[in-house]
Parts: sequence; C-alpha cells; structure tokens
Amino acid sequence: RDDAELHALWTDPAAGLDRLARQMNDYWQLAVSEYWPRLRSLLEADVVHRARRLADGGPTSLFTDLAPSVSWHDDRLTIVHPRFAGHRQLDGEGLLLVPSAFVWPTVFSSTMPPWQPTLTYPARGVATLWGKQTTATAPALERVIGRSRTRLLLELDAPASTTELAYRTGLTPGAVSQHLGLLRSAGLVGASRSGRLVLYFRTDASDKLLTEVHD
Repeated sequence: RDDAELHALWTDPAAGLDRLARQMNDYWQLAVSEYWPRLRSLLEADVVHRARRLADGGPTSLFTDLAPSVSWHDDRLTIVHPRFAGHRQLDGEGLLLVPSAFVWPTVFSSTMPPWQPTLTYPARGVATLWGKQTTATAPALERVIGRSRTRLLLELDAPASTTELAYRTGLTPGAVSQHLGLLRSAGLVGASRSGRLVLYFRTDASDKLLTEVHD
C-alpha cells in the first residue's frame, strides 16, 4: 500500500476519481475490448436462457442450475456463503440477476440496503467460451438433416448468435444463417432479439429430437 497515494485520494477525491477512471479505461482497452463481442454474446445468451427457464417453470426452474450454492425452496432463495450468514426480506424490491464470465465457480450477492439486491453468477457456457471446433456428433440425425445443421443444433445447447456459431463450427456466417433459416422453418430453432443482437436457441421439438437420437 502506498500511503502517499491514499492520502492524495483522500485530500482530492475528484482528481483521484479521474485517475481511476482513466486506469479502468486503459485496462478495458488492453484486456477486454478485443474479446467483448464474444463475452457479450455469452451473457446475452444466458439472459435468454434464464428468461425461458422462468417462463417454463417459474423460480424453481430458473434457479435449479444457476450455481451449486444457490437453491429455491418454499418461496425462499438460499445462497450458501462460507463466511457469511444473514437474511433479507425483499418486500417487492425484486432481485437483479447478473450473469458474468469472471465469477466462476462461485456467486456474489449484494443485499445491503439501500441498493438493489443483486446476485452475480457464472454465465452458462463460460467453460466453453474459447472453444472453437466441436466434436459432438449425432450420426443418425446427420443422415436426415445433414452434418452442418446437426452441428448447429448441438451447439445451441445455449443460445448463440450467427457470428458465435460460425466461430465455433468453422462454417461461414452466411452458411450458418442459411442453415438456421431452414431449421427455423422446420420448427427446430427459435430466435430472440436483444438490441441489435439476434440469438438463436433450440426449441422443445429439437431438444426432444436430440434426446431420442442419443438414446
């Protein structure tokens, strides 16, 4: 710790804040900006996935696979912290869920008033964030709908954009878009828009189809 720097921050917080903002921007440019499109795609995909889980099965479904330390039972959300114990009644404030690529394998919660109660958790699929080529196959399905479309369905275990799917599979973005269009027309793929980003996901029909061909 540099006491002189701490003293300077204490005596002139405005100047210290400006310096901190510049350093944070420098770090962003150096360590994050190049990879942000992929990170954002991962985070947006998790938001779509959680929304579908909530719509399909309520809070129980939403929190079931969020993290090992998180569970929902009898209208109560339990988060296991090794060094903290406490209770917070939300009273209608709601809970903000924040997916992150930097907190795996744990979660971080913030429940101190007056701030919005927040739970930051590992985004789904973060372990495969930098993977490119896929190895999973379903030969029986490939013979029916083709290898490329089968690979895309297998990759859509979590929602993904056309660019992300192209990166993972080695197909061109144009080819991915064409295949996804055909899969959508067959009811095997759905799409959800988040700003300028369109995320594709498997439908219940394709989930059932993949389960049957793997059995």
